[in-house]
Amino acid sequence: MTEGLVVRGLSKRFGGLVVSDGLDFDLPPGARKALIGPNGAGKSTFANLVTGIHAPSSGSIRFDGADISDMDETARVRLGIAKTFQITTLFTGLTVRENLRLAVLERERRGFRLFCRADGDPEVEAEIAALMDQLALEPLADRVVERLAYGQQRLVELAMTLALKPRVLILDEPAAGVPGSETHLITDAIEALPADLAVLIIEHDMELVFRVARSIVVLVAGRILTEGTPAQIASDPQVRELYLGGAHG
Repeated sequence: MTEGLVVRGLSKRFGGLVVSDGLDFDLPPGARKALIGPNGAGKSTFANLVTGIHAPSSGSIRFDGADISDMDETARVRLGIAKTFQITTLFTGLTVRENLRLAVLERERRGFRLFCRADGDPEVEAEIAALMDQLALEPLADRVVERLAYGQQRLVELAMTLALKPRVLILDEPAAGVPGSETHLITDAIEALPADLAVLIIEHDMELVFRVARSIVVLVAGRILTEGTPAQIASDPQVRELYLGGAHG
């Protein structure tokens, strides 16, 4: 049985500013864990350390027993650690199907030059169809992305990330900018993710967090304040005072 992602003593300093301070964190296969905290708590920095965007000042990051602390972002993607972003990174002038085709080709290192010819590859097209089916995107397959509702665009971005075949998926504010009427698209998609995929959700939308997370980590000023089930976090007096403001009481 693999151990997944294991972080120990992880710290990051930018000059004299400590933004991550001795963090211990576990994300085993199949986990559904949320990372919450006030603005400036260091949530995005933590995600960037895990994905290799930033190098740690100290501490270690291990994946399935191997130390990946010195690996760059591309190498970690190849290992199976992928992250979506707060702002969508889509080819908005292309269709949903074409965006997913590009993502599959990128994973296979086949490149943009094969883009036009790849639409005749049955294996690529079957994978695209499966991704669209998983996230209920098939009705939008031949729609240009820029004409989709924002919540639908976030689903396309998620599908593109899943095309990388990650084993660890970091969702960085998946509901950011999504109207309340479309938030259910995001929660439904998260709930439909493969059971063995480890998922870390960084999100301010507490309704989404309490619906999809099985475990919640509260980060304050670069340190972990507490970790627990949604029920434990909702009833924690410190968390209510510092972050939840009496919500979910």
